[in-house]
Amino acid sequence: MTYRKHHAEFAVIGLGRFGSSLALTLVERGFHVLGIDRDQPIVQRLADKITQVVQLDSTDEEALTAVDITSFDTVVVAIGSNFEANLLTTVALKALKVERVICKALNERQRTILLRVGADRVILPEFEAGARLAQELAAPGMVDQIALGSEHSIIELRVPRSLVGQSIMEADLRRRFGITILAIKRNDILTVSPPPDYTLTNGDILAVIGENTCIARISALL
Repeated sequence: MTYRKHHAEFAVIGLGRFGSSLALTLVERGFHVLGIDRDQPIVQRLADKITQVVQLDSTDEEALTAVDITSFDTVVVAIGSNFEANLLTTVALKALKVERVICKALNERQRTILLRVGADRVILPEFEAGARLAQELAAPGMVDQIALGSEHSIIELRVPRSLVGQSIMEADLRRRFGITILAIKRNDILTVSPPPDYTLTNGDILAVIGENTCIARISALL
């Protein structure tokens, strides 16, 4: 059976809690997702919720070829409980020359091994969730964060009270904190690259970019 892509598509291998949550979120956002798991009950449970779901052994290159796995730009290996299967699946995907393989790991040792066999990116969900919670606790006004490597981030934060009533020029965040405002959301209106005379008001959500150390400094104002 072959699955041809018609727009941006993803394949998620391993439909446990992490994998199914990832797949369902991508589907909700309008993406075509192929879900893969070796457990038939899991496949049946998600059959009506994910674009396409198939039962197969993901360590088998022939089985992966049969579902045209190389047609997907990104394949996420979300197998958590069986590291051997995770590793062998990653090796198979890279042998088939899948463009981008993202793997889930449970610890740094697994992450190192997966990177060595060719994974393009390895995430540690529990570690990253803990780091994110720490950031939220340290900066209660933060709404969202996107990491850009290990040293930079884009974050959304509520405008600090001390800046309310000031224009962007007056706030001078670039000089004071080393961060740049990318956009401001006020109610349901988003202003991208707001002008210097844009006045900040209570309730504004700022999208800013900068080094994590700089972001930590402005977070102290929240």
